[in-house]
Amino acid sequence: MISFLKIAILAAVQGAAELLPVSSSAHVIVAEKLMGLDPAAPALTMLLVMLHTGTMFAVIVYFWKSWRQSFFASRQDFWAAAKLVTLATALTGVLGLGLKYVIEKFFRQGSPEAQIELIFGNLGLMAASLAAVGLLVIYGGVRGNRSKGSRELDYRSSSWIGAVQGICLPFRGFSRSGATISVGLLAGIAKVRAEEFSFALAVVLTPPVVAREVLRLVKANGGFSASALHLGILFYPSLLGMVLSFIAGLLALRWLSRWLESGRWQLFGIYCLGASLVVFLLYLQGF
Repeated sequence: MISFLKIAILAAVQGAAELLPVSSSAHVIVAEKLMGLDPAAPALTMLLVMLHTGTMFAVIVYFWKSWRQSFFASRQDFWAAAKLVTLATALTGVLGLGLKYVIEKFFRQGSPEAQIELIFGNLGLMAASLAAVGLLVIYGGVRGNRSKGSRELDYRSSSWIGAVQGICLPFRGFSRSGATISVGLLAGIAKVRAEEFSFALAVVLTPPVVAREVLRLVKANGGFSASALHLGILFYPSLLGMVLSFIAGLLALRWLSRWLESGRWQLFGIYCLGASLVVFLLYLQGF
């Protein structure tokens, strides 16, 4: 059983980092390693996913009013937005699952059943991913401040956003929100619109990931034949973390929106470059 203090720390890190463009997965994995936890363990993977669930609910609460105005104002607006979200999500699924298959097939690290969670727990690769997304966020922020951001989302821009999101998914450290919002800015999309669309995609993606990890955890602990008490003990840390990450996520979203709309988006990229250096140093120290 993970202690309450460790759950609270991970929830605070997740809630702050998930909705900021700085890669929550990288921050949480580093925190897990520093606390002596195994990021590849099923219980820890489940906790990470449920922390994502908490921030997903924070996104829904935070954006609901603006989504109603942008996506649900009329039936026509809803179907137009649904088509763009479906296209982007489909491309994410094709590219993300394709990359996952290729990586697990050709980079097994000597294990016939190696999974992507084991492969991408490597801090050296995580540092490279943080550096890459940091540069993208800086470039997107600078370009976004120079352009008027007057273009509307269309099939082309949503396709690019979905494709980049798919590439991000296997790489812990390559921030999904940082990459997708930055691509939107580079495409000339208004800052608020790029932010709304990025987090709408996050809400669509989270439930299937949660379902996958729930099944993984149940199978690893005796399947559905296991006692309800036993499964309850397994899920308790994750549910507690979800509530705490929801609270932290609401606070982080207010921060992100202020910085994005005030032209300080690239500062998140500078932070990612600094975090990349710290993670690389930890890698050299053998963490």
